[in-house]
Amino acid sequence: MNNGLDRDLAEAAATLPAAGPSPDALRRLAERAQDEGVLDVAYAQVDSPLGPLTVAATGRGVVRVAYPDRTLDSVLEVLSRDISPRVLEAPARLDPIRRELEEYFEGDRQSFTTKIDWALATGTFFRKVLQATARIGYGKVLTYAEVAARAGSPRAVRATGNGLGSNPMPVIVPCHRVVRTGGALGGYTGGIERKEFLLALEGR
Repeated sequence: MNNGLDRDLAEAAATLPAAGPSPDALRRLAERAQDEGVLDVAYAQVDSPLGPLTVAATGRGVVRVAYPDRTLDSVLEVLSRDISPRVLEAPARLDPIRRELEEYFEGDRQSFTTKIDWALATGTFFRKVLQATARIGYGKVLTYAEVAARAGSPRAVRATGNGLGSNPMPVIVPCHRVVRTGGALGGYTGGIERKEFLLALEGR
């Protein structure tokens, strides 16, 4: 840990106005943290037709996409607890995925090239479910049973559904493309209306 930067952050926090730090101050802190190698998780708010998304990334790739139903504080608490307390708002670090998300929502992108950090996909089966889901093509759907089979446990349909309900990276890991046997939509981490929107966007 960089003691000098930690001290500066603490002193800055003690003297901040009620409105919080200015965007310029946050940008400078993020740049310094990155330069000194102590920025483990960068996050930013990204506008979308489904509401503002909180997107976070580590040096390994995108680690979290959260709908506005999840408060920013709750998202940052999980990131700090489960990945690293070195979390800072750094929009510039998220520019590549922000552009890909914009292109996707405009109908100009059918796949994401950004790398994924699976750190929040705890448990071997859960990670296999998410990785199988990540391979479902644009405009395609699979059933929960098919995803369970691709994850190596054909009988674990309920566990597959429960796992997808806690997908830490909706849209990027397209759990909206997983439906019930027979075609019913099933549940969705962001609510059924968002699932309907995403499937309609992809022509389903």
